[in-house]
Amino acid sequence: MQVGKVIGTIWATRKEERLAGLKLLIVIPIDLLEKNSKMSPIVAADIIGAGVGETVLIVSGSSARSAVGDSKTPVDATVVGIVDDQEIDENVL
Repeated sequence: MQVGKVIGTIWATRKEERLAGLKLLIVIPIDLLEKNSKMSPIVAADIIGAGVGETVLIVSGSSARSAVGDSKTPVDATVVGIVDDQEIDENVL
């Protein structure tokens, strides 16, 4: 599981039929330990109603397909939670 920030939405009128009804978000994964991390954005299926600006939990691979309810749905990442808050003890690092 990863943490990411939703930075946009993608609309695709023509797409694989198993993607019909899925909202697609553009998400930048966040490295919680690196303040200025520059990771590449990914496209993630949204099954919970997240929006731009929210910090989210993302799963990938078979977990992403399982989360949308069908192991044959062609997704690599799925948003499965919206982060309310986080706490990191930097003294442990």
